[in-house]
Amino acid sequence: MASQNVITLTSENWQSEVTQSPVPVLVDFWAAWCGPCRALGPTIEKLADQFAGKAKIGKLNTDDHQDIAIRYGISSIPAILIFKGGEEPVDRTVGVRPEAEFVRMLNRQLEQ
Repeated sequence: MASQNVITLTSENWQSEVTQSPVPVLVDFWAAWCGPCRALGPTIEKLADQFAGKAKIGKLNTDDHQDIAIRYGISSIPAILIFKGGEEPVDRTVGVRPEAEFVRMLNRQLEQ
């Protein structure tokens, strides 16, 4: 990953980085073999730089951390979930979307 602002999420750091985060967290559920996931990568990195200090942007490899993917019912990737200080996502979308859509999703959480 080119951006140092993208957090690599794992089963081990999920709670501290996502569910206990004081700021909104956008999670990209992806896998290395997924073409659309790779296509979304540069957008995720751009968001991480754009929202640095205001929100966290992380990627969770669904092959490596199936327990979390199963917990959140991830059946299609890329899936983007936004969390805000809790176990349950406050927003979600599936598939490659325009950057502006993710910006709107994050800004909605930052305004609340």
